[in-house]
Amino acid sequence: MNSARRPVRWLVPLVLVVVWLGLGGAFGSYAGKLGEVSTNDQAAFLPQNAESTKVVNQQKAFNQRETLPAIVVWTASDGGDISQAQQKAATAALQSLNGTQGVEGTPSPAFPSQDGKALQGVVPLSPDLGEELGGVLDKIQTAADAVPDTRAQLAGPAATQGDLGDAFAGIDGILLGVALAAVLLILLLVYRSVVLPFLIIISSVFALGVASAIVYVLADNDIVRVDGQVQGILSILVIGAATDYALLLTARFREELATTGDRAAAALAATRGSFEAIAASAATVALGLLALLLSDLTNNRALGPVGAIGVVCAVFTTLTFLPAVLALMGKIAFWPAKPKSADAETGGHGIWRRVARWVDTRPRQLWIVTTGLLLVGAAFFPALQSKGVPLDELFVNDAPSVAAQQTLGKHFPGGAGQPAVIIADADNLTAVQKAAAQTPGVADAQVVTASPGGKPLIVDGLVRIDATLTAAPDSDAAKGTIQNLRDRVHTTDATTLVGGYTAQQYDTQRTAEHDKNLIIPVVLAIILVILVVLLRSLLLPVLLVATVGLNYLATLGIAGLVFEHGFGFSGTDASVPLYGFVFLVALGVDYNIFLMSRVREETLRLGTRQGMLRGLIATGGVITSAGVVLAATFAALIVIPLAFLAQIAFIVAFGVLLDTIVVRSLLVPALVRDIGPTVWWPSRLSKHSENDHANAVTNPKEKSATGS
Repeated sequence: MNSARRPVRWLVPLVLVVVWLGLGGAFGSYAGKLGEVSTNDQAAFLPQNAESTKVVNQQKAFNQRETLPAIVVWTASDGGDISQAQQKAATAALQSLNGTQGVEGTPSPAFPSQDGKALQGVVPLSPDLGEELGGVLDKIQTAADAVPDTRAQLAGPAATQGDLGDAFAGIDGILLGVALAAVLLILLLVYRSVVLPFLIIISSVFALGVASAIVYVLADNDIVRVDGQVQGILSILVIGAATDYALLLTARFREELATTGDRAAAALAATRGSFEAIAASAATVALGLLALLLSDLTNNRALGPVGAIGVVCAVFTTLTFLPAVLALMGKIAFWPAKPKSADAETGGHGIWRRVARWVDTRPRQLWIVTTGLLLVGAAFFPALQSKGVPLDELFVNDAPSVAAQQTLGKHFPGGAGQPAVIIADADNLTAVQKAAAQTPGVADAQVVTASPGGKPLIVDGLVRIDATLTAAPDSDAAKGTIQNLRDRVHTTDATTLVGGYTAQQYDTQRTAEHDKNLIIPVVLAIILVILVVLLRSLLLPVLLVATVGLNYLATLGIAGLVFEHGFGFSGTDASVPLYGFVFLVALGVDYNIFLMSRVREETLRLGTRQGMLRGLIATGGVITSAGVVLAATFAALIVIPLAFLAQIAFIVAFGVLLDTIVVRSLLVPALVRDIGPTVWWPSRLSKHSENDHANAVTNPKEKSATGS
């Protein structure tokens, strides 16, 4: 090579590494700063056009400021009746909070339950306390504990939001640490290298830092809303995706380096050889996530662009920083192991040779059996109940607000403290109030007055009625009551609106169902188009989409059984099936893209039969490793004690492993082998006759250009 050009070929990777080190230093801290611009206020994520959301907007007119209620419930220490002295002391404790920073308005007096064994009081808090909420709740708890011979507990939206804040408190450090530790351990075991795993980890951390910085700016300017769930999923998604793409590229680099010995040329060839598969894979995931913008739920819409930004950053570091550092380090990156050709007689490749022989000799039996097993799992799909998670299952550990709500429900009507809020025309007050009070499941319906015992408060010709439900506010019975209540008051006055906590849960559930029915077909169409463009075929993309769809149904069927009989969940959040679909189908297609893009490359040289088998051997190890890594990263979500994230963790981790081990390794290769060249229809490959050599797979000494 011309000596004048030699410095130039090292200058580009050196500059790229320096630039990324600068970006990492500048933006690395933003992964820990997202909590500053995130909110765990669930009211911020309500359906945009739902009736309960309209009530939230109109309800503000009846208060000088919107408030977040904290409900204090007292029970006697000995389990007996509450005395008048204790009621007086509880009222005094509540009144002592007047003027406390964060308390918005005047706390209510303490009033007893009908059984005389409990007291209840409401402290209205400012809804925008953020990280200060915990301190304010501590002050309320301290004041409430001063009532002699009683046990005081905090319930209501403020207490729940406080527990959510505690659950997400370690998201910046614990979740990231667990995920990175899991990835590092797997990479050390797979590569038996000390250096390469750290290079891949650094690449993923750089991607997360840049993605977090971009999301931070967008959230700080109110362009997107971020909560703890979106924040956690972003971290896991970026680390998992960046590691997967890095595994594909480094496997190709290892092959090229073993073949040519030129590290710069090997890095360039590896980038070119894996670019199409990585880009198509990333486009599938990013566009699938962006389809969430069609959702009417704000947190779903937030996850769309936030996740897409993370995936793009993962691709960017994989295709720039990683090739650059590999070009500079060469074989040192694999120390103390030595790069080997994909056809070297290693234990891992021995496994994939045996799998390839199995696929080659019994393809029809294989795809029939694997399809049957997946269909059995899919048959249990109805077992997954997605009607929402009751409050006592919202956290996977014992949360104080849950225990307090249970105490409240024992002594007061189930919906006490979280009434259904009815906004009605003042001229129809009497009729609407009567209709509400007579609705089965409603304990009472009280008009909000201008002063205690005074006339109804009328604002812009509207009045507010608070209807206390007999059932727990997050129960199916309460949601049924909301539906009946709306039917009755709408019959009385079509302009009347019914909102409140239970109505919000009901509307969220219905909206999630609508979103699922709308977004799933859109994601499938996006994936199908990308596969058609990548594989230049129509039949094969349809088969691939069908297999990952079957994997999704089987995963949810098994998850439904595990959640109910293993974890004790009575149901899942309404958005869990949609999240599971977007992640599982998009990521499942990823592995098929990695496999079939290589198969197509080999088919151009060897024909469909040997192209399929050689592609399976070449990519078996790296794709399996990528699947295990992705499953481990999503499994790390269980460190956050929330049922929603635990359910997503199980569904994605189990589904990815099922896809990697069964669908991509057995079902898809067997289908392609059995169908033959027709699988490439209508591309010209479907018209090619087989020119395979029978010993190409079975002879380990034959040289190949396949990657590991």
